[in-house]
Amino acid sequence: MQQRRTTLAALAGAALLALGAGLAPGGAQAQDFPSRPVRFIVPFGPGSGTDTSARYFARKLQELTGQAVVVENRPGGNGFLAVNQVLQAPADGYTVFIGSNSTLAVNAALFKALPYDPVADFTPLTMMMRSPAMLAVAPGAPYQDLKGLQAYARAHPGQVNFGAGSAGYQLMGELLNDAAQMQTVYVPFKGAGDTMTALASGTVDYAFAEVTAVQELARGGRVRVLAVASDRRVGSSPEVPTFAEAGLPGFEAYTWVGAMVSRKTPAAEAARLAELFTTISKMDETRAFYERLGATPMTGGPQQMREFQQQEIALWKRIVRQAKVPLQ
Repeated sequence: MQQRRTTLAALAGAALLALGAGLAPGGAQAQDFPSRPVRFIVPFGPGSGTDTSARYFARKLQELTGQAVVVENRPGGNGFLAVNQVLQAPADGYTVFIGSNSTLAVNAALFKALPYDPVADFTPLTMMMRSPAMLAVAPGAPYQDLKGLQAYARAHPGQVNFGAGSAGYQLMGELLNDAAQMQTVYVPFKGAGDTMTALASGTVDYAFAEVTAVQELARGGRVRVLAVASDRRVGSSPEVPTFAEAGLPGFEAYTWVGAMVSRKTPAAEAARLAELFTTISKMDETRAFYERLGATPMTGGPQQMREFQQQEIALWKRIVRQAKVPLQ
């Protein structure tokens, strides 16, 4: 009888252990993740490359998991509003930050003190895309090319302004001032969409923006593109010269988009999301999607993204020092 009780106790203990294993991180919970809708938080408004990427990945993630993915735009405040929303949400993997070079790298170089740490506060999932910046002007601008803009700005120091919807584009404008020996005034906006609207109306004189935010407006004659800041022309806009071709060799500037979650997110859920995001980034359909937009997909996983982010922070800190940009 005693032996039978011992055997039953052992079986019960084994059952409890099995149940515990199923509930532990990395067990059945992670395998079933996600089991309800996921939120993507975007620090810019509609029309930005970050928003375009978020909506594409949301659609593909929904196809892979069968769960709804909702994209929420939280523009303004240099991305602080969106970051705060992500870090204040439950760290369960169901809130994903779709960040950019501005929020995940440039802010670390441009601000004296950030209300968040772009490295320590997040766990990286994967890179999503990289896109060269384009320099666009208002359609009625009195200059027809980059050399004309340089000459006009030099003749009117402090009277020409440029719009920027993020810290990244602000630094691109400051870098151009340094490289082209111009003195122009920075005008902040909430995102690429607002910047391009202001540019099309002539509220600002010129602006940098990613290819996705410029191309359709340029084709419709609402803005005019002077140059693309890459080492080669963009396939979707082959008529636009590089900065080197336009008279300013060595000037290159890129935007990029990547996905992260709060560092407090359980490792199993973060790993599952990273796996899903990386799968999407490597799809032939994803490459074709970005090529149509003049961008390039980036397929590195969490470790590659962390290394890339740290390299970018170092790069922009060097540019801030080089261009003598005042810290905010």
